[in-house]
Amino acid sequence: MPSQLNVYGEPLSECCSRPLTGFYRSGSCETGAEDLGVHAVCASMTAEFLEYSRSRGNDLSTPMPAYGFPGLKPGDCWCLCAERWKEALADGMAPPVKLAGTHAKVLEFVPLEALKAYALDLS
Repeated sequence: MPSQLNVYGEPLSECCSRPLTGFYRSGSCETGAEDLGVHAVCASMTAEFLEYSRSRGNDLSTPMPAYGFPGLKPGDCWCLCAERWKEALADGMAPPVKLAGTHAKVLEFVPLEALKAYALDLS
């Protein structure tokens, strides 16, 4: 896989390894041609966002052992789809993001200034 860059144009940092996240389950929000949902926003889950996501048909809280998915709780980090984060932003429910772990591809969906407004790490 070619070098993956974050929203600052620097090498992409790990998002989370517990639980193991990313489209490729590498711990990073790497993306590629196979990732049609662009799972590239490194976000820290909040109770409000988890409920919001469930109300939109994507229950991230319930464990799914058959798929190796432990279920997420507030404070866990996860690589979210860029469009879902954008939708949550518009609805006032966007969770905080780790910019160093958020893939540059997200900038095709959301401006950097919007991401910075929710940043956990202003590096």
